[in-house]
Amino acid sequence: MTEPLSIKTVLEDASSRLRERSESARLDAELLLAQAIDMPRSYLFAHPEDEPDAAALQRFEANLERRIAGQPMAYIQGVKEFWSMQLMVTPATLVPRPETEILVDLALREIPRKAALRVLDLGTGSGAIALAIAKERPLCDVTAIDVSEDALEVARQNARQLELGNIRCLLGSWTEPVANERFDVIVSNPPYVRADDKALDQLHAEPRSALASGEDGLDDIRVVLREAREIVEPNGWVFLEHGSGQAADVEAICLRCAWIDIRCHNDYAGLPRVTVARSKKP
Repeated sequence: MTEPLSIKTVLEDASSRLRERSESARLDAELLLAQAIDMPRSYLFAHPEDEPDAAALQRFEANLERRIAGQPMAYIQGVKEFWSMQLMVTPATLVPRPETEILVDLALREIPRKAALRVLDLGTGSGAIALAIAKERPLCDVTAIDVSEDALEVARQNARQLELGNIRCLLGSWTEPVANERFDVIVSNPPYVRADDKALDQLHAEPRSALASGEDGLDDIRVVLREAREIVEPNGWVFLEHGSGQAADVEAICLRCAWIDIRCHNDYAGLPRVTVARSKKP
């Protein structure tokens, strides 16, 4: 007969098994167990000797195995916090990264609080960038585009959950669905990893199409900056996330596409991460 397992014992064993996979093994174990027993994480600290029932342990073990296999915590839990929003995420979308909040912050600095501007998010994925802007600037009309119907459905679901009525989600490749429209602000976190980058091996659970972008990682960035220039209003802005080693190349592409006032901003680690540029005045 199997002896009952306490919360303390379960967490110690899980943390040990996760140590080689995760830099936050203990935290991952706590979050997975709290989810399995449907209680807040604080419950684990207050009741270390409690014994989860068999069904809860079975749920926990299944999710623990997924984490050991390399699946991101956000996929296992089904949610990820971004800009103080709880967003649904699935394997059809990238997991929103903290550094992408820098792009949102930079865009919001150029959008007055009471402005009714038209904002476009290219390659929206879970909708993180578009939803954050729609939330903070309710008078703006925000359009989110993605080529993946599965990803777009996640963005739509997040918009419904957040009860944001100033956002629309369109299916298509980059600016194709809005080729005849004009926008004041265009934001994008496109794929920018080189196709042969070993980092892709560590990101195998996330959609490769949302990560890799040709031999130099710049294929989609070239398309975004070229097409965005064609539909941005005079004196309008583009905000683009890219790899830390791509700032000079991105600036050169901006110049070829006739963007001006080009500036690159660092992420939290001090690495070049977001390029901002403006279109010429009429």
